[in-house]
Amino acid sequence: MVTSKAAIVAGLTLAGQASAALQPIVMKGSKFFYENGTQFYIKGIAYQQDAAGAGGETTTGTFKDPLADAAACKRDVPIMAAAGTNAIRTYAIDPTADHSACMKLLDEAGIYVISDLSEPSTSINRDDPRWDVTLYKRYTAVIDEMSKYSNVIGFFAGNEVSNNATNTDASAYVKAAVRDSKNYIKSNVKRWMGVGYAANDDAKIRSEMAHFFNCGNQSEAIDFWGYNIYEWCGHNTIQGSGYQDQIDFFKNYSVPVFFAEYGCNIPNGADGRIFEETTALYSDAMTDVFSGGIVYMYFEEDNDYGLVKVSGNSAKTMKNYDKLKANVLAAKPKAVELDSYKPANEPAECPDVTSNWQVTGNALPPTPNESLCECMYNSLTCVPNKDVKPTAYGELFGVVCGNDPAACAGIQGNVSTGVYGSYAMCNSLQQLGYVMDQYYKNQKYASTACDFNGQASANGAAKADPTCSAALKSAEAANKVAATATAGTGNGGVGGSSGGAAATSSSFAAPVAMKSFFTVADMAVGMYVVIAMGVGAGMVML
Repeated sequence: MVTSKAAIVAGLTLAGQASAALQPIVMKGSKFFYENGTQFYIKGIAYQQDAAGAGGETTTGTFKDPLADAAACKRDVPIMAAAGTNAIRTYAIDPTADHSACMKLLDEAGIYVISDLSEPSTSINRDDPRWDVTLYKRYTAVIDEMSKYSNVIGFFAGNEVSNNATNTDASAYVKAAVRDSKNYIKSNVKRWMGVGYAANDDAKIRSEMAHFFNCGNQSEAIDFWGYNIYEWCGHNTIQGSGYQDQIDFFKNYSVPVFFAEYGCNIPNGADGRIFEETTALYSDAMTDVFSGGIVYMYFEEDNDYGLVKVSGNSAKTMKNYDKLKANVLAAKPKAVELDSYKPANEPAECPDVTSNWQVTGNALPPTPNESLCECMYNSLTCVPNKDVKPTAYGELFGVVCGNDPAACAGIQGNVSTGVYGSYAMCNSLQQLGYVMDQYYKNQKYASTACDFNGQASANGAAKADPTCSAALKSAEAANKVAATATAGTGNGGVGGSSGGAAATSSSFAAPVAMKSFFTVADMAVGMYVVIAMGVGAGMVML
């Protein structure tokens, strides 16, 4: 078992949780419960400044951690609590920061936290999806940090990553992140914390998406489903808004479902919101199926979805805050007790691979294994020179994979067949070294086959660590299978083509989602397929 901060904290003392005002939340069937057995409904607010707001995201990939700003929490937590809020959603936190002050204030106010595991520069990108060591370390660091607090319900492994029929391949990598985050929690945390996914409302893939994340081995499936939905605008009804369709669809879902974002601002902007949907959400018509929801969002910014205007150290509530407050405080959802609740819903069947849905539910990308990647790299007989910059990786991948596709099978994956190369989860440098070495071997170690115009060299000191020789042999055996199954597919993060035109979401009033950023090095890996298409034999740099 991996030793982690979470395990150390749990092992040292339970005093921190014993003194907490809030008891942990648990899951049974399709409902949440307090640990004492009383049903729990989420009455939440999204609490993080977005890209358009001061202090929010920037194009550099930075963000402001809302749970590391004690002064802001002292200002904002009482405002949220006064509106009946019992949960907040954060989109990115810094796992190295001190969250104790904010988490204590939230705890004392009766407010739980659900946080996304990613952050803008370290997330699964829908256009070049991968699940690798860097992401795994980021996700588990967040789990380590937040597991110290009993008022954390769980995490989202992704937010609207696959958002239409052209990028469903990314869902395979998000579900792999769900699997590995759940396994990490099981091994290192002494209580239940859930891992879920927050989806947009795209008509062409909504059912396949929900079924895919719920199907199969339940140790790999989501613990809860978050739905970002903006269909109820102004005056409407359960029937007219399309909510009845959601009730009918999710009535047989086997895990809790809630609105991870809601709060349409059409037709009159944020302050025109009247939150009739809030009343509906906690009514008898919906509580058999849905476990509440999270209003988007606390901060009023350029996208005009806010409840509160913040300027410096002052915060002023808006008219729509008062509407939400009145409706949340008036809500009295019916509840069942944990012991008497007998769930009967079963996990969904995995969706078929179609033109709109490219992902098989039979297999997922491999679990990131840093030691295996390091061992592999140390064993290579041909490696990139140390002065090769990440911006040059794309052309080098194009040269190798364009001329010797078999050399790249070990870093590729095919989401439609569920066959993945063993090193699809390694970093860009390790993957580049691997394909160069494979090319070198396939050229029977020709003296000119490990040069690449002076950007690679034979490694005379290559030596596999005997402690991982068995793992390397197993990986190579898997890569031989991948060589036949991934021919013609994309990189380590891409497999199968997402045929068809981009689907148009029916969620017409949804705000712009939190941006996803990715590094130049990762982009270079993703670009190699495009580059390889234009690489001819005459361009090989030997």
